Amino acid sequence: MFRLWAKIFKDNHMLKDTVICDDSADTRTHKVFRALDEICYEFDLGKPIWLDATVTEFKRHAKARFYQDNFIEQIDFDYLEIHVIEED
Repeated sequence: MFRLWAKIFKDNHMLKDTVICDDSADTRTHKVFRALDEICYEFDLGKPIWLDATVTEFKRHAKARFYQDNFIEQIDFDYLEIHVIEED
């Protein structure tokens, strides 16, 4: 089971969160991208852009934060954080 926890923060307060579960036999990368698509749909967001710093942070900590620089449209929160909480 692969689980990804997504949280939206503003002023150091969590506004929304969700956990996406995926038990398919796909690769980790595909699971992350598919989960991010589901998160963006659920939170009604445009898809964020993976900047080099975001990719590096995710590879190192299995956690990434998407700030305004990662989004094309204006966002009304400080950042979206994703965190892998379970991997098979």
